[in-house]
Amino acid sequence: MADPVLYEERDDIAIITLNRPEKKNTLTDALVQGVADGVDTATKSPDVAAIVLRGADGTLTAGYDLTPDSDAIDSGWSTPYGAKGPRPRAGAWDPVRDYQFMGNNVRRFMKIWECPKPVIGQIEGWAIGGATDMILCADLLYMATDAHLGYAPSRIYGTPTTMMWVYRLGLEHAKQYLLTGRAIDATEAHRIGLVSHVVDPADIADVVEAEARRFANIPANQLALNKLLINQAFENMGLRTSQMLGTFFDGMTRHTEEAYRWVEAFSEKGFRNVVRERDDPWEDYGSAPS
Repeated sequence: MADPVLYEERDDIAIITLNRPEKKNTLTDALVQGVADGVDTATKSPDVAAIVLRGADGTLTAGYDLTPDSDAIDSGWSTPYGAKGPRPRAGAWDPVRDYQFMGNNVRRFMKIWECPKPVIGQIEGWAIGGATDMILCADLLYMATDAHLGYAPSRIYGTPTTMMWVYRLGLEHAKQYLLTGRAIDATEAHRIGLVSHVVDPADIADVVEAEARRFANIPANQLALNKLLINQAFENMGLRTSQMLGTFFDGMTRHTEEAYRWVEAFSEKGFRNVVRERDDPWEDYGSAPS
């Protein structure tokens, strides 16, 4: 079995690649842990000035793996929490255990934010739902001209856990895209200031790597202090509190009656058909015009 995340160091940079191309690099526990481990390794390496985070085969990631054979729709992921209590009844929801489960993902995504070295996110193909919880933690975002991103779970089954949307966008745009879950193309993402640059898909890897290598010309401590200075301004705006609420609310949205019925419909109608029905009114994601 191929490693879910690839790690490489060369030319003063580290490249972390999500490597489940047959599944559109959808997020699993192993993949999330692989990204966190890669950031830790790059942080420790004296040969790395900056980090590139990308996906294999032209797609960053289509978000959490919600297909019926995945463990992402239940408590099967690693949960760093144990406590005595009665055996839960069938279908019972433990909000604390759920918070620890999703909070563990947030903590691992936030290694990107907390890394003292610059992290450039390379957005190709799709970055949907949980993908945005991860990639919006990066410092700079470069997006392919044919790529899309968005928080589709706004329509059902989720709220942003790292909640970077509201801190990277103004009020109007944050509400526009989080209340609707609309897909955002590269032109729009650049217009609203969500990404730094829009690049031809054939050139984006070279462009991102070239930009990352330039950071080797700035002292590492200078980069670390400037990143910390910028980040603390957003921390002071309540970022961590927003993340706590976003993670709790995400659990709530996955345990409503509507959410239970939505997941049950996977086996009745097929996963892709259920997603298409969700997206039909908006004509995007699973219902985008051909």
